[in-house]
Parts: sequence; C-alpha cells; structure tokens
Amino acid sequence: MSTKIYVPCDSSALSLGAESVAQAIVREAAARNFEITLVRNGSRGLYWLEPLIEVETANGRVAYGPVQSGDVAGLFDAGFLGGQQHALALGPTEEISYLKKQERLTNARVGITDPVSLDDYLAHDGYKGLKNALTMAPAAIVKEVTDSGLRGRGGAAFPTGIKWNTVLNAPAEQKYIVCNADEGDSGTFSDRMIMEGDPFVLIEGMTIAGLAVGATQGYIYLRVEYPHAHKNLNAAIAAAHQAGYLGSNICGSGKAFDVEVRLGAGAYVCGEETALLESIEGKRGMVRFKPPLPAIKGLFGQPTVINNVISLASVPIILDKGGAHYRDYGMGRSRGTLPIQLAGNIKRPGLVEKAFGITLRELLYDYGGGSASGRPIRAVQVGGPLGAFVPESQFDTPLDYEAFAANWAVLGHGGVVVFDDTVDMARMARYAMEFCAIESCGKCTPCRIGSTRGVEVMDKIIQNQDKARNIQLLRDLGDTMLAGSLCALGGMTPYPVLSALNHFPEDFGVDKTSEAA
Repeated sequence: MSTKIYVPCDSSALSLGAESVAQAIVREAAARNFEITLVRNGSRGLYWLEPLIEVETANGRVAYGPVQSGDVAGLFDAGFLGGQQHALALGPTEEISYLKKQERLTNARVGITDPVSLDDYLAHDGYKGLKNALTMAPAAIVKEVTDSGLRGRGGAAFPTGIKWNTVLNAPAEQKYIVCNADEGDSGTFSDRMIMEGDPFVLIEGMTIAGLAVGATQGYIYLRVEYPHAHKNLNAAIAAAHQAGYLGSNICGSGKAFDVEVRLGAGAYVCGEETALLESIEGKRGMVRFKPPLPAIKGLFGQPTVINNVISLASVPIILDKGGAHYRDYGMGRSRGTLPIQLAGNIKRPGLVEKAFGITLRELLYDYGGGSASGRPIRAVQVGGPLGAFVPESQFDTPLDYEAFAANWAVLGHGGVVVFDDTVDMARMARYAMEFCAIESCGKCTPCRIGSTRGVEVMDKIIQNQDKARNIQLLRDLGDTMLAGSLCALGGMTPYPVLSALNHFPEDFGVDKTSEAA
C-alpha cells in the first residue's frame, strides 16, 4: 500500500531546501522498496519549520520539520512512514498549537491539497460557492458579499460589496474583473501563499465576481518575482478550462468567464489600482487621476472590479456558507478573518489567519514567540513599507481597521515586520523616504520632489544639522505629501516617517518631554 508524503512546493520552502528533500525521499524510498506517493502541497505557513514534511497515517497527517536532505535516511530508519518518533517529529499536524488556534477560512486548503489538482480541490469543498452563485441573480450575489462585511484586504479596506454593486449598475457591453496580485510590501506573502498553494480558490472567487457584475473577462496582474505562482496559476486555469469551470459555458450554465495572467515588471507603484490598469493596457505604470473611478471607467475604459488576491479568495467560502457565517468572525466593522504575516526579527515567522480582534501582543508573543534575537521588541511596522511604526505601548491594540486608524496607523495587507531594541528609528524613517523616492512614478510633485527633499532633510537631522528647524521642516513636508499626493505612495510615506519621530524622538536626538510639549 502506498504511503502519501507531502513536501511543500511553496517558494519559501523551496528556498530552504524542499526540492532536495523531495528528491532524497524518492531515492530513499526506492532504495528500501517502499511504495510512496509524493504530493507537492503548499506551505502550512510555519516558516521557521520549513521544509515541513507530512506523512499520511491511519490517524491523520503527522509532521516533521525542519527537514534537510541529510535527515531523510534517519527518518526512514525511525519509521516515519508510520508516523513514528524522531528528533524532528512535531506530532499530528492539526494539533500544532500555531495552527490549531487559527481560524482558517481563506487559507482553509493551503498546505492540505495538491495546489494544481482540481480533483483535490473539489474533494475539499472547492467550487461549492460557484455552484451556489450560478443559481443566484447577480444582485443576490452582490448582496451576499455585502452582508458578509468583507472589505478590501489589499490595504484600503473599502467594502467589497459596494464596489461590486457600483460595477453591477454601471451600463456597459464589456466589464472586467482584475485581481491585484502585485504583492510588493515588505514582510507580506499571503497572496503568494494562496497563488502557490491554492490557486483554484482565487480563480473561483474571480469567476463568482464576474457572475455578480456581468463581467466575462478577468486578469490576474502578477508580480514578475513570483514564478512559482505564475506556473501554478496557469496550470489551474488550464485545468478549470478543461473541466468547464472557465470558458464560454461555465458548468453548462450558458454563462461565460475567462481568466488570463499578466506579469508586471517590478514597479511598486503598480500595486496602486490605476497604475496597474495602465500597465495591463501596455502603458507605463503611472497613477491616473480620479474620478472617474475604475468601477465606472477602468480597464480599457470599461467598468472594472479591482480586488486583491485575499479579497477575491475570501469570496468562495462566503457564497458556500453564506454571508452571515463569514460576518460572525471579527469585531466592529472589521468582519471575517485576516491572514496576518509575521516577519522580521521574530522567532516564529509565518502566516496566522485569525478573526479581527486579536492584539499585536498576542501575535508577537503567543504566535511569534518574541524576537529571534531574544532582545525586547521595540517596534513593529504594520502595513508594509508605508505603514506606521507601532511602539510597545500600543501592542494591546486589537487588529481592527478603525482601532488602528485611531492610533494613526494602518492594517494594510496584514504584514507585521518586527524590530528589536537595537533598531535606529531615524534611519528607518530615512529609508521610508528613500523608498518613496525610488518607487515614485513621478506624476505628482509632492511624491516625486517631496520624497527626494525628505531624504535630504533626514540626512541633515541624522547629522545633527540645525535639528529643530529640520524636524519642523520634516513635519511640514509630511503634511504636504499626505494632503497633496495623487496616490497612497506619496500620501502614506509620512506614516512611517512621522510615527518614528512621534514615538521614538530620542532616535532623532530629541528629548521626549520637549517633543511632547
């Protein structure tokens, strides 16, 4: 009887040696005449344990990790095909506390299924949401998404149902669904994990969106740095086509929807929705003036739904189990779950999908295990390179869009990058300005010129030149960029800069009491 062994094909696991481990397992099994079936699954998101290998036993899947190719012979000697003990044994996978305490709705299949097996996807509740949607009127689908409370998971947190309703009611012969998969924020990887580990859920979500608003064509705008996601997406699209889940006659319904992957060229600004549209159209990625909104005049001038990967991947479970089921998770106006990504100086980096309401402190210590260096955590940056730096005094803030906004911070894409007490926050502030200067599309003056001048001002502050005057100049510059920039690249750069200055004035050579005054 063949034993199933799961070795991740996730790019982070591959970077840590998963491919050589898979080859070693095949060689060792052949040498010992053991019959195995090797399944290349996605990652469970426990990145400090990758490559994490799982074995299917009579009592469920048993995990071992982190496994290197040199460990494989010893695992076979110990009887790991039967789930026996070994120094790398982690016990039943589902009982690992990091996983057991999560609420995995969007990532329900990631790490469990073969990402490019449609049969595996269907066996794990795949396409149930689409089948329900095919029996519903477009307005009813939109209402279900609206009732769920789903908001954009890409950072803006705009209610998804309102966006869809606008496109539904916009008259046009052609409409589009665009998935923003240009995941460029530092410390973020939840989009990549979905696309590499469960691409069908994204395709299903986009198809449901198409039915909801009357769109027949979808585009996934994927960052070029994700070759494994590109491969898996195209394989899943081909399989969905062959089985009738995409094309001119979806599941025999007479309704049409198709999906195509378009690769970006490495520009951070193309994560902004209108610059992304320009890029798909073959133009230079530059921000458009708004209005008109993309929902009215988007891709090729037609009404367009633009959502990020996690937003669209959350739709199938909403249509499967109902908007009320999804809405039951979370707090306040932040409903459902958020895949949170722990990175930086953290002992246990990885993906944690939890309902809104968990605090930063719980994430950092109950899940992350504190800093990797063992030193005190001084600050975390939430929401990517343009997110605010959050000090230890605010670690008990619940993850909730409004609670973060009250602290002049953003949840963004759910990325949490950790810094211990050796970090120089003045230099982190300078980096934010430099990042903006490098990545600016150049269309608006506050972003293009403001960020360049900001780097110069930061250099003068760090060099202790006319400090009081330059700090005031930095604040004034931040106000100008915040209020005058055309998009969030320039408009959000003041968040990391001014939060660093406000919460860590000593790193700028400013006395805390005088700065507070």
